Amino acid sequence: MEVIVYSIKSLKDGYRYVGITKNLEDRLKRHNGGHNISTASHAPFQLIYEEVFSSYNDARKKEKFLKSGVGRKFLDTLIS
Repeated sequence: MEVIVYSIKSLKDGYRYVGITKNLEDRLKRHNGGHNISTASHAPFQLIYEEVFSSYNDARKKEKFLKSGVGRKFLDTLIS
């Protein structure tokens, strides 16, 4: 089973979100459609990062990293 860690950036205000999903295409549609409470007011979004993992545990470790200070700096380098 593939698990995807992703990060999206709001085209409206620059808000960045990091998450995990099994279906990235559907998840992005839900974010951009305002179906997620934490991101609805920031839509529309652009995908800035994705990485596929074979295990949920490995994906969760990467998600935690991307939400850390060092991980946020890494994402900053991708969008600057």
